[in-house]
Amino acid sequence: MLSVQELIEQSKGKGLTKAFEKIMPKLLFLAALVSVLTTIGIVFTLIFETIEFFTKVNITDYLFGKEWLPFSGTNPVYGVLPLVVGSLKVTLIAAIVAVPLGIAAAIYLSEYASDNIRRVIKPILEVLAGVPTIVYGFFALTFVTPLLQQIIPSLKIFNAISPGIVIGIMILPMIASLSEDAMSSVPNSMREGALGLGSTKLEVTLKVVLPAALSGILSSVVLAVSRAIGETMIVSLAGGSTPKLDWNFTDSIQTMTAYIVQVSSGDAGYGTTIYYSIYAVGFTLFIFTLIMNLLAHYISKRFREEY
Repeated sequence: MLSVQELIEQSKGKGLTKAFEKIMPKLLFLAALVSVLTTIGIVFTLIFETIEFFTKVNITDYLFGKEWLPFSGTNPVYGVLPLVVGSLKVTLIAAIVAVPLGIAAAIYLSEYASDNIRRVIKPILEVLAGVPTIVYGFFALTFVTPLLQQIIPSLKIFNAISPGIVIGIMILPMIASLSEDAMSSVPNSMREGALGLGSTKLEVTLKVVLPAALSGILSSVVLAVSRAIGETMIVSLAGGSTPKLDWNFTDSIQTMTAYIVQVSSGDAGYGTTIYYSIYAVGFTLFIFTLIMNLLAHYISKRFREEY
């Protein structure tokens, strides 16, 4: 009987298999190269068009200006802070909604739910991630906003609270699923040891499992918040188009992504300053997202526990 090593040597001798083994690494490399080149192309496009924008607008006025009035006729103003604040308003509300609910759902699925319940609830929860964002947007505008207006009479039809809540619902499956995976990876021996010392189920969850899975939980939160910052359709439909530098959550707002949608829909001609402004705003959004992803990577490495 031939050994495994001898069988492998025989298979290597076959012409078709040998050619296939030589081609596949190259094909896989090309597949990986496409994603890398696409990313590089996007980044360079943003950089070049943003530089063109800053030849027309002072970078200091852009970064520290408190008014965003690109359509004000002969004297447009490009201060990005109102758009940044609008994005942060929505992201803050989304985090307030998604983080506690997502972690609570992950704790239940990982520590309390039976296998049968977990097999049913987790796929249903993850279905939320597959709902088109434009559906979420109409849901926020036509259902959540009227419902909130019964509680907050001063709430405008376009506001920051409604899209923030719905974005929180949208990113909830990301936090719940990734956090549940992180907690499920904690060895059962740690749970059993804590239970053997007389700890309750809740004490084991809060004092053993959560600290052990902290790296994955924090990474899921940061990635979900990064996703919330870049959300487009929900804030475009339910948030409004009024850039304001304040922290009033009941009035109309405009986020960075909503402004890009507004201009891209045909409000500005090609080659104008307003046209190039969408690249500057897009690059600003890219920087925010990059920082959040780097933070998630740092947290994952800093708090990682190996068993």
